Amino acid sequence: MTKRQEDLVAAFMVELGDAGPLYHELILHLAELGYTPQKEKSNLSFKHDLHNKQMAKMGIKTTKATGPSPFFALRFSACRGYSQRFADIVAAYMAKYPTRAARCTSGGCLYCKGAADTHVYTQPVPGGESKTHCGAYAIEIPGIVANDIAEIKKLIQEEHAYLLKQEVGISSI
Repeated sequence: MTKRQEDLVAAFMVELGDAGPLYHELILHLAELGYTPQKEKSNLSFKHDLHNKQMAKMGIKTTKATGPSPFFALRFSACRGYSQRFADIVAAYMAKYPTRAARCTSGGCLYCKGAADTHVYTQPVPGGESKTHCGAYAIEIPGIVANDIAEIKKLIQEEHAYLLKQEVGISSI
């Protein structure tokens, strides 16, 4: 990371309080893979120079109910076999944003490379079918705790490998 990026991270870490170590571990993991923090409004966005796709986003959000609290959002649409916690997060995201249906499955979007069914969020629906949503978005992972870190790192690795292969043509990391 550059000095400016380190300063961005340091300023963000000051705001986190007790959640700081969890977020710092994720920042370090992203940085090891080449994702650099960029200021995006009042948040940090993590993109890779090779494909310029956003992998993660973090910041502080304020609600009337909870006041200021940190948030972490992750793009993991190319990942499969994640835990029930993450499947529930995908289901809640799809319910909250019904207009983000995956247009690429019908040829209506060419933003992401690779077969459409490999990079969309998928949720089973009654009747044995599946509903899909655009995979270009990072989804907020609410209430991150220490037990989530290993799975989040695994999802980052899997999505990173997918993006490098599909967007850049690099199949080994």
